Amino acid sequence: MSATTKAVLALLFLVATGFAASRGATHASRLQARVRAAAAGKRPARPASPRDPRLAGSYRFENNGWIYVHLQGSPEDIGFQHGYLLAPEIADALHAIALQDAHDTHHSWDFFRKASETMLWPKVPAEYQAELKGIEDGLRARGEKIDLWDVVALNAFEELPGYYTTWYDARHKKPNAAHLTSPGNCSAFIATGAWTKGGQVVIAHNAWTGYIEGERWRIIFDIQPEHGYRILMDGFPGVITSDDDFGINSDGIMITETTISQFNGWDPNGVAEFARSRQALQYATSVADYVKIINRGNNGGYANDWLIGDRKTGEIARFEEGLKYTKLWTTKSGYYTSANFPSDPNVRKYETNFNPNDPSSSPNARHKRWRELMAKYKGKIDAPLAEQFEGDTYDAYVNRQGPDERSLCGRVEDSPRGVKIWDWAPYYPGGTIQAKATDSAMTAHMSFYAHLGPPCGKNFYVKPFLAAHPQYDWMRPVLGNMLLYPWTEFHSAQKPKR
Repeated sequence: MSATTKAVLALLFLVATGFAASRGATHASRLQARVRAAAAGKRPARPASPRDPRLAGSYRFENNGWIYVHLQGSPEDIGFQHGYLLAPEIADALHAIALQDAHDTHHSWDFFRKASETMLWPKVPAEYQAELKGIEDGLRARGEKIDLWDVVALNAFEELPGYYTTWYDARHKKPNAAHLTSPGNCSAFIATGAWTKGGQVVIAHNAWTGYIEGERWRIIFDIQPEHGYRILMDGFPGVITSDDDFGINSDGIMITETTISQFNGWDPNGVAEFARSRQALQYATSVADYVKIINRGNNGGYANDWLIGDRKTGEIARFEEGLKYTKLWTTKSGYYTSANFPSDPNVRKYETNFNPNDPSSSPNARHKRWRELMAKYKGKIDAPLAEQFEGDTYDAYVNRQGPDERSLCGRVEDSPRGVKIWDWAPYYPGGTIQAKATDSAMTAHMSFYAHLGPPCGKNFYVKPFLAAHPQYDWMRPVLGNMLLYPWTEFHSAQKPKR
């Protein structure tokens, strides 16, 4: 065992035992065992055994930093392939998310496991229960001691901390509760008709997250299920939906989203967002279908502005999905942008704490910049121009180039302001971590462009960053370098270059 691995285990054991003291030694030992398994996940991937029929047809390869994974078959087989082929990455992701959640929420990992088992699991559709169990089986086949509730909690890592935990702490009057806000990052647009070159649908998105999870958000999933449509999406290890979200299906549906800033709301009787969003992409054949499926059983978790397109009809939509209020806009000639800005007055007034009148805030400045770009390039928008938009660094509040926390492509680690509305302190290591773009013609062939690392600025290196900002030293065990790669085209059934 390396010195680095020993240090990781020692630190996480302190975290585990510190947060688990009230639950006794049994809980602490369980969490420590999972931490050991996560650290072990950093070993190189072993090739899949051809003797196991559940792996038939599946494969993985790497291209410009992305890990491309092809999965096919029954839900059980897709899950097993996912868990087996991405076992090292899943263990590493669990290790990172467990540490971050413990730090940010003041709850142990066992808190999220329990919520996953007792609240989320009973309402997950049977198809995805089978897939999640398959992931657990695939991990165990690789020797990882990660169980089903770890897998489910990892799938809910975007909705449990910032939505459920806030609701839970308030309901239970938790002493010394952490100050939590729902995530509020990403920059996206969709356009069609008179606004695009050739009138086709163009859609693009860049993902903003903290760099702990961001540098791990590098999977391209090509999923060929036995029911529903084929899916091509980017994603996170161990998670059955895209989660940032960007994806297309073989019936021509194109989707992305950005989260609604400062959203408040949770329904413990609802269906997990990770299950609803996966089901919508897999089965939707129209904009109306997608909206119906994503909103069925809405639990308020990971509340988003969904941008949806249908290459067959040229229709596009923005669906703002609060918990109590929702609103749908559609057009066949126009655009919708998304920058964590709540557009529906009811959602904004009754379900958020967002101030639309502060021009210095990141969502307001990026909302303004999107309007400027759409007006300037009306009739010219295509996928290459979308790539340019997603790397845009202009700060529309101070009217100068960034990148900073207010540009469409954001870098917060250099900002002395941070992003107050998301509880990102000054110089927080977060911002744009990757981007994607596609259009109707590419979607017809099940392909899109993807850029790993922020398409604006520079590489991120941990050592000099932590030397300059020791307040973030708690991240050291799980914070990694994040490098820039070129825009790369991916398509379904893609094979590695020889």
